[in-house]
Amino acid sequence: MQLDALREYAGRRGLEVVAELVDKGVSGARDRRPALDRLMAAARQRQVDMVLVYRFDRFARSVRHLVTALDELQALGVDFVSYSESMDTSTPLGRAMFSIVAALAELERSLIVERSVEGQRRARARGRHVGRPRREVDAERIVALRRGGASLRAIARTTGVSRTVVTRVVREVA
Repeated sequence: MQLDALREYAGRRGLEVVAELVDKGVSGARDRRPALDRLMAAARQRQVDMVLVYRFDRFARSVRHLVTALDELQALGVDFVSYSESMDTSTPLGRAMFSIVAALAELERSLIVERSVEGQRRARARGRHVGRPRREVDAERIVALRRGGASLRAIARTTGVSRTVVTRVVREVA
């Protein structure tokens, strides 16, 4: 039904259909899907001028993914049309609608960041560790290797920890 409606729409507008891409059996919640990846690759290679979808949620399930993808398409000069929502970025009203959707997505991201930072602050105030658990390392061995003249990179390789961990241990002990 959706493809029939899109074919009819394309016919009425005199659009040439280059491909019909459908991800069957793949969750639409995923940002990466085979057909979607092919579509974005075709857009990057300038093989398409317009992307026509039945509804936003057929293209992207999250506002973040939708705005990111639409932003990339816009930068590539590829118009985006959502049949059900009547949004067409080739028109001034469609571009305005896109700007509103993008602004709401930015607001949503900002609110999420704000809540996350506040949650971390409260956790720290309660004495909880925030972030990855600290890795147990042989600090004495790291310090001995450093005093022996080994570079941070060599110590990291020898002890099997990251250079960041080696740097932290050396600073804490020194």
